[in-house]
Amino acid sequence: MTLLGPLTRAAALAGLLLSAAAGFAPAVAAPADVALLKSYIGEWRGRGVLYGASEESVVCRLTLSEGNQDKVNYNGRCALAGTNLSVAGTLAYVEANRRFEAAMTSNATFTGIAVGQKRGSGLIFNLREREQDEEGKDLNISAQIQLSGDAIQVTFDVVYIESGDNLRAEVPFSR
Repeated sequence: MTLLGPLTRAAALAGLLLSAAAGFAPAVAAPADVALLKSYIGEWRGRGVLYGASEESVVCRLTLSEGNQDKVNYNGRCALAGTNLSVAGTLAYVEANRRFEAAMTSNATFTGIAVGQKRGSGLIFNLREREQDEEGKDLNISAQIQLSGDAIQVTFDVVYIESGDNLRAEVPFSR
């Protein structure tokens, strides 16, 4: 079993707060799409569990605020076993791609863009990436962020290609 170091756990936490920062081209979204994104503006708190070689509690805060050009900005922080992770980004409907996108940067050098789809009255963002950890080991990373009603649910998985070891986090957020 691979021992998961602080940077690997930080990368996992980065996925938890996945929701965007890279610059987008100006987006022109339908009013309903913009209203859906903006309905999540506010302060969010999450508490969940990171499963791996052991179980660890994860405590997170997430702030969504109005951005430029019909975007929603976010800033978040998670704490796990003495490790802090910060993420920042933007949620938007990108007309050129005809889809919702969430892009993210973090202090754990993890970046990514998740594609979002409407599901009922909410949104689901999915991310799939291949990265390397601090020791150069290949990882498959997948994350799902579900915005539904007055809740946000984040699920994040890291699988080490060589060993098959898995790191999974589940954090429900509420206002």
